Amino acid sequence: MDIIYTVALALAAFILGSIPFSVIMGRWLLKKDITKYGDGNPGATNVFRAGSKRVGLFAVILDILKGIPFVLIAHYVLDLPALSPVIIAVCAVLGHAFSPFLNWKGGKAIAVTFGTMLGLMPQYEMFMVFAIAMILAAFLIGNDSWGVMIASGASLIYFAVTKGYSWEPLLMLCFMIILGIKHFEDLHSVPRLGGRFYKLIHAR
Repeated sequence: MDIIYTVALALAAFILGSIPFSVIMGRWLLKKDITKYGDGNPGATNVFRAGSKRVGLFAVILDILKGIPFVLIAHYVLDLPALSPVIIAVCAVLGHAFSPFLNWKGGKAIAVTFGTMLGLMPQYEMFMVFAIAMILAAFLIGNDSWGVMIASGASLIYFAVTKGYSWEPLLMLCFMIILGIKHFEDLHSVPRLGGRFYKLIHAR
């Protein structure tokens, strides 16, 4: 039964993850195609760029929420073996990153990644470590995509050291690979200092 539950939840997570809420919100509430803004990414960032902070925040929340339910069911409700929530979480992120509703294109998968980590409640360590790493990277690194990769790498190292051979570093490695693929085009330049904290210090 564990295998059946895992397959069913993984499929459901992929389908929910693939629903392009940001594109839907843009067309429904803003009457705009958000892929015509910024980098053309069908994610929440371009909802902000299309001109609405409120709708953009709503889109971010929806992207986070769609990563939660099936991971939560597998991990907390059904108490499936450790590998099952990993598979289900990865499927949710893959659905967002490579949506069949967008011709297998998708967003950069940061919000939904956070959502899957929240779905691992009551174990918030992964969420907290990744969030802290992301905040530090945003304040120190000028290129946001490099900030995402450095935060992912730092989180992977943390869990590899503290957890050893367990599901946490495996899940973090999967996330890092997907995020690396989605941010690949912005990783051609060498990472450099120049984030928000760095700019604040040098502005004085």
